[in-house]
Amino acid sequence: MDGATFPTSIGTSDPTSIRLLGQDLAADLMGKVGFGELAFWLVAGRRPSPQETRVFETVLVALADHGFTPTAIAARLTYLSAPESVQGALAAGLLGGGSRFLGVTEDSGRFLAGVLAAHEGPVPTDDEGWDALALAAVTEAREARRLVPGLGHPVHKVQDPRTPVLLAIADEEGLRGPHLRLFEAIGRVHPRVLGRTLPLNGAGVCGAALADLGLPVDLLRGFALLARAAGLLGHLAEESRRPIGMDVYMTVDRNATYVPDED
Repeated sequence: MDGATFPTSIGTSDPTSIRLLGQDLAADLMGKVGFGELAFWLVAGRRPSPQETRVFETVLVALADHGFTPTAIAARLTYLSAPESVQGALAAGLLGGGSRFLGVTEDSGRFLAGVLAAHEGPVPTDDEGWDALALAAVTEAREARRLVPGLGHPVHKVQDPRTPVLLAIADEEGLRGPHLRLFEAIGRVHPRVLGRTLPLNGAGVCGAALADLGLPVDLLRGFALLARAAGLLGHLAEESRRPIGMDVYMTVDRNATYVPDED
């Protein structure tokens, strides 16, 4: 359509230049801005501080890989089936990012943001106040038979090793904000309500940290997927060097047993 315009603050290009975020890509960004900093900038619409960049990139590293998760296995098996389609194998792994794997990052951020938004009055200023707020939130979730995202892990039953590291780095950089403080308080008080102690998992603390950085909670899963894309590419590279996909497939196939459906 003649005269039509499509406004964007992301990027444009012409025969001689590429503009990204209002900068000249070649002259202002390449070799001068790290990928993590750029990813933050693209979503937030502002350049992060060095402190924010450190916390953000810590989150990306924390979420890059967790071994032979279903997402990694899906990527490897898709690569086994279609080795000519790296994009298909990556997509297969990313499509598995949901409520049990990777999606917890967004679920935790949403939960914490919801509790803070519903809280009337100023945010607490000490652990006692945060504990009271967390106790009310966990109790309400329990009564509604909803899970509290960020609690528990299928492998790390006592402590997720990522959690204290990210909390410490956020504190060092002055970015241990209300979402992280509430998340920590949930870790302290939930045994009173649930009757058992669960670890604060890495995906949950990452969601809290990202929310404290001011990133939109509706997009937090995207950052988990961004990080995991690097891990999945690593799995595909290893699959090409030292394949296990065929063994996984054959193990399942050779041990499949027919069981009639029950009415």
